[in-house]
Amino acid sequence: MTETVSEGLTAPTPAGRTPGAEARPAAYVDYDFAKRAGRTIVKAGPQVTSSEAAEIVADLRAAAAEAVEPVAATSGLRAPEGAPAPLIVDRPGWIDANVDSMRALLEPVVEKIAAKRPGASTSATAAAIGGKVTGAEMGGLLAFLSSKILGQYDLAPGGTPRLLLVAPNIVATERRLEVRPRDFRRWVAMHEETHRVQFTAVPWLRDHLVTASQSLAVDLAPTPEDLSTRLEQLTRNLPDAFTSGEGLGQLLATPEQKARIAELTAVMSLLEGHADVVMDGVGPSVIPTVDEIRRKFDQRRSGAVGVDRLLRKLLGLEAKMRQYRDGAIFVRAVTDQVGREGFNAVWTSPETLPHAAEILEPSAWVRRVHG
Repeated sequence: MTETVSEGLTAPTPAGRTPGAEARPAAYVDYDFAKRAGRTIVKAGPQVTSSEAAEIVADLRAAAAEAVEPVAATSGLRAPEGAPAPLIVDRPGWIDANVDSMRALLEPVVEKIAAKRPGASTSATAAAIGGKVTGAEMGGLLAFLSSKILGQYDLAPGGTPRLLLVAPNIVATERRLEVRPRDFRRWVAMHEETHRVQFTAVPWLRDHLVTASQSLAVDLAPTPEDLSTRLEQLTRNLPDAFTSGEGLGQLLATPEQKARIAELTAVMSLLEGHADVVMDGVGPSVIPTVDEIRRKFDQRRSGAVGVDRLLRKLLGLEAKMRQYRDGAIFVRAVTDQVGREGFNAVWTSPETLPHAAEILEPSAWVRRVHG
């Protein structure tokens, strides 16, 4: 992965994750077009000079490096030597990285749809147009999300996983919250370093999450035979998306699929809640204004209004906010009962991850795992 400069901040140009994939025609999704579309419509980041941009990138790299020891001491987990260092990216760079990851994640879904396609052949022109339409939709979605993400551990199915820190969003948020930039950048770095540790110190976790996500995506993908039924189901249940905040994906799921979604959500709640607990647990000796940052940041999380709030509901981002809250409550409750080492038993195997019901009842997890 190389680095280029865009919007005055360092951005990645990811290497292809699937050898030869760029040469294959994209009948369903034109991924190159998704990148171009996303880069075209993404909102510009905050205005900074070239010298300011260089200082910001350097400070974020320093913040990431400074997070390693406090996170290891607070969590009891440590990334192994040789784990890729965090990469500082801009919004277009984040879009590129996520298009590549979505491509790898969705390949089994595309194969399922292709296998069930009616016998009538589709012209190359029609396939190209359809691929660009779908690519534009993906690019538009990622362009919207690219201004919301402060950092992300990119699981990179089929590629090299790496922690991304989205510099424009971190700067925009610290300005909006009117918090001390140095403290805020280190606070964010603590959260994201915890994710890097989770997926590198626990070697089975990445494959487990990728496999579960791919399996669920394949199962949820409609075939041509059941597409009309799915559309009717979507129309019938659409009002639920506006009230529940669970996202459009839940509306197309069967009860069994919803149960699988709940189990996957429980794991995500654990990961996000654990990162929140660690970032706050590092304490004022490292981040003097941590309490002020947490108070203002929580207000920001719940402060979306208007169209932004509507999109958050439809995309399931409202449920994402609950993951932080429920996961943090779980981590703190379990740690209170069995200590940090007792909590870290959660990383032993897939069988020790919390079930959906256990996230809301931490004592049930303690009884199952510790007896």
